[in-house]
Amino acid sequence: MAAARPTLVIATRNRHKVRELRRLLGRLPARFASLADFPQTPIVHENGRSFDDNAVRKARVAARATGCVALADDSGVEVDALGGRPGVRSARFAGSGATDAANNRKLLRLLRGVPSARRGACYRCSLAVATPSGRVWITRGAWRGRIATAPRGRGGFGYDPVFEIPRYRRSVAQLGAVVKQRLSHRAQAARKARAILRRAIRHRISR
Repeated sequence: MAAARPTLVIATRNRHKVRELRRLLGRLPARFASLADFPQTPIVHENGRSFDDNAVRKARVAARATGCVALADDSGVEVDALGGRPGVRSARFAGSGATDAANNRKLLRLLRGVPSARRGACYRCSLAVATPSGRVWITRGAWRGRIATAPRGRGGFGYDPVFEIPRYRRSVAQLGAVVKQRLSHRAQAARKARAILRRAIRHRISR
């Protein structure tokens, strides 16, 4: 009888991130799950000082709680004219429980009147892989762009409608999944994480 496939837990309850990471990671020798499948997993407060801190914390908690290899993402946008804000507070920029639309409105309000040359920004992503035994690996990605003056497009999530890629003269929400999966900060980090995940999953199989 064949052994059951091990489970890889994507340590988020954000269905958009789960869907995107599954696409980016491609085929792996594991069954994908998310924290929606493990409701007993403690909620991690993302109050670390960096994307790395938050990603590692989430991955470690998920791996311990589920007994599976866990992958956690922390990502956000750093805006030059705001001194790197919102940074690690990107998801709650407009307050705890803020919607993507509310965060985008606040960002555009703060940048009202700022010329295009000073609207530079960087999308950043840290991915952490953790095993139940406590081993952790981190991969990172960065994607430069600028903040538009108004939201455009219906694709993506987060700051995608206001994050513009000058090369394409479009927002990330207008680029489509194919381009985003090739160029994005999360895509860069996921490509680096694939080999790490394969090794970590194999280790769990042979334990």
